Amino acid sequence: MFNKKPIIKSVVVFRQYNGKSYSAFNSIGKEIRIGVLAVSTLFMAHNECLATRSDALNIVTDSIGSTDIGLGETVITGTQLPVTASEAWSKVVVITRQEIENAKCQTINDVLKICPEIDVRQRGAFGVQTDISLGGGTFDQITILLNGININNPQTGHLSADFPVSPADIERIEVLNGASARTFGSQSLNGIINIITRNATSSGATIHAEGGSYGVAGGGGKVDLALKKTSNSLSTDYFRTDGAVTNSDFNRKRIFYSGRYSDDYVKVSWQAGFSDQRYGANTFYSAKYPNQWEEGQRYMAAVSGENKMGAIKLSPSVSFVRNYDHFQLIRSSTTGENFHRTDVTSARLCGSGSWLLGQTAFGLELRHEGILSTNLGKPLEENQYVGIEHKSGRYYDHRDNRTNMSSFLEHAIILGSFSANIGVMANRNTAVDEDYRFYPGVDISYSLSSGFKFYASWNKSMRMPTFTELYYKSPTQQGNVGLKLEKTSTFKLAMDYKNKWLFFNVSGIYRRGTNMIDWVMYDAEDIYHSTAFKLSNWQMLTTVGVNFKKLISPRQIFNSMKVSYVYNYQRRHDNVEIYQSNYALDYLRHKITASLDHEICGALGATWHVRWQERMGSYLSYSGTTPFKCNYKPYTLIDLKLHYTKPRYEVYASLENLLSRRYYDYGSIPQPGFCFVVGANYKFNF
Repeated sequence: MFNKKPIIKSVVVFRQYNGKSYSAFNSIGKEIRIGVLAVSTLFMAHNECLATRSDALNIVTDSIGSTDIGLGETVITGTQLPVTASEAWSKVVVITRQEIENAKCQTINDVLKICPEIDVRQRGAFGVQTDISLGGGTFDQITILLNGININNPQTGHLSADFPVSPADIERIEVLNGASARTFGSQSLNGIINIITRNATSSGATIHAEGGSYGVAGGGGKVDLALKKTSNSLSTDYFRTDGAVTNSDFNRKRIFYSGRYSDDYVKVSWQAGFSDQRYGANTFYSAKYPNQWEEGQRYMAAVSGENKMGAIKLSPSVSFVRNYDHFQLIRSSTTGENFHRTDVTSARLCGSGSWLLGQTAFGLELRHEGILSTNLGKPLEENQYVGIEHKSGRYYDHRDNRTNMSSFLEHAIILGSFSANIGVMANRNTAVDEDYRFYPGVDISYSLSSGFKFYASWNKSMRMPTFTELYYKSPTQQGNVGLKLEKTSTFKLAMDYKNKWLFFNVSGIYRRGTNMIDWVMYDAEDIYHSTAFKLSNWQMLTTVGVNFKKLISPRQIFNSMKVSYVYNYQRRHDNVEIYQSNYALDYLRHKITASLDHEICGALGATWHVRWQERMGSYLSYSGTTPFKCNYKPYTLIDLKLHYTKPRYEVYASLENLLSRRYYDYGSIPQPGFCFVVGANYKFNF
């Protein structure tokens, strides 16, 4: 018998043909991987994480560069370890750049509505203030990342979605549905939403302008500068409206800058952003006061890096986020007026390496959160008051701070079609005690050559109460300094099937929560109290997608269609009678989303979005000073997005709520009927 040894061939990533006469001979005897496939051509790419950047959900190592995405070879994450889509042990849903462009939304909050897992509750039109949640939970129970940097607001999750970036800045949005403490630290109770911005691949500029119903007017621009080893992008935009309902006018300004340096040894990225929003808050926090008002500013800056050489990959990052919030219970008066300033400083170091038994990742994170306020925190002595740079001349007379320290360790093994990851996070917070608490988890997956893939996971997670939940006091609300850590155990089963024209997914999630925080009233004459109870949630999700170009013919007009259904059921494990829940029990029972993307004629295309949902729970409305309860009613919304696209310019129209349905996302705040926005953008090349 011959002693046959396997021939190990080198792998070449093909990016660009150099035009030399000898180029073809260089590929003889080598495995060639074509790495220039555009994201927009990937079939149902939103179901596979495209995380090939170090600012993705976890720190990963580029196997083929951020624009070189190949089917099945895409480096994705659900942990701190790099892994390809075919080997992944956890599932990350991605809203791709193509889907964002087709949606033609004015805010990221509106973009998130197209993801079936996410519950988006808008208080005002065009995303002026939005609560975002996953898995039947509340807006405080998820972690929001911007290029991998945590931008959660410890004052309240109501303000976490005040993004300093616009949809035009975004490359993709990654969504991880499920407890994620062992990877992303505290606050990741129900999951992660990570917004990845676009890198400058060529030098140029884009300007845009838009206008529409309810006095909508906006515009902005973006400048990209791409050199051999560095890239820089600067964008700015402005948006305003008179408001679709009474006291809902607002204006918003945003500036965002990002840059990157990369050579053979290191990669360094940096970002800075600013947002400013001022808006009539209608009945945002209490139906008893219909003339509320709020303004907020956010400043953020971050730097992260990664070494490319050596057996161990180290990825340090530091960030700083400052938020200002000014609230008036009665607009243009000092009644119920509050001022708040939060500062969050974070430092994180992650590392990973491969050895005989698989891959191991480790990390440390230090996060300090502080607040100065006229309402939230511990009262200060008069000689300790801190000045406010505001025309009111008031002083911050309350303060609090806490430091969260966490470390994690995880290990992954990949054996053919089977992959598994097990890990644990140790966490300590100075606001609780001196003890460390441990949050373990395990994820496994198994792939079949027929196109099926199966997932199973169990993870534990936790969340610190916000400063609002602990301290807030107003004529309608009372915080609770006795609140404890929210804790949850999450069990998840999922199955995917994919071929060249069809995608199908079904998943089931069970969450068992302890000390789950809510604002409740115990009787009709009561105010809202911050309290906690045991709560379980069952969720079922299924999605079907079809690529008509590959099913029928590349020449027919239909591109793709997707239909999703989400079902949630919650159970409270106590017998305490509650008159009204403000958040936790107002969850989505049913949500159906459908989208259809097609061509109309030449460069003119259209995308249809249909959403039907039914929410459990109720809200209070008032007849004079007398409250009465109203149940949420199911509603259907149909949106149409039109776009005429050429290489240098684009004209678009966003037609929302075509049937002009009257509906409520949150409380007694009516949402607008039919509204439209038309706009255009133009590109310049340098």
